[in-house]
Parts: sequence; structure tokens; C-alpha cells
Amino acid sequence: MALTEEFEYDCEVRGPHKNVQVRKATIIKKDNVEVSRNFHRHVLHCRTKSGDTWGDTDISGEEASVQAICNAVWTSDIKSAYETWSDANTPT
Repeated sequence: MALTEEFEYDCEVRGPHKNVQVRKATIIKKDNVEVSRNFHRHVLHCRTKSGDTWGDTDISGEEASVQAICNAVWTSDIKSAYETWSDANTPT
């Protein structure tokens, strides 16, 4: 009896600020037959604010295909628009 674990990733790019919704499937197989599938979801935003300073969101821990999508859609214009929107809509 051999148990294996595999991962699959699905992404959607949503909204005007190109938020990337990531769904990671963890698949458990017994003798090459799927016996379990669980999902974890999270959302990535193009910029992160620490104090009063904006910086690019760290995506180095994401799967390569997720990083490629983020790098393709998070242009300078998108990042600037997200910062402006977030600053205007965050209570002080």
C-alpha cells in the first residue's frame, strides 16, 4: 500500500486591482487511486502596507504558476491604483 500526496493549483484574477484568488488542492492517493481531496484558498493583493510604507507583496513562497500570474497582472499602474484605493478606504 503506497500513499502519495499531490498538489494542484487553480487561480482567478478578480476585480480592478487584479487580486489573485488561489485554490490549492491537496490530493491523497492510495496505490495511485484518489482517496481524499482537500482545498485551501487564499487571496493575494499586489501591495502590502507596513506602517506608512507600501511594498510589493512577497509571493516567493507561492507555487511557480501562481507567481507567474501575479507578475503578469500586477503592473505599476495596478499597484498605484490599489495603493490609492486602499488609502482612501482605510479608516484612520
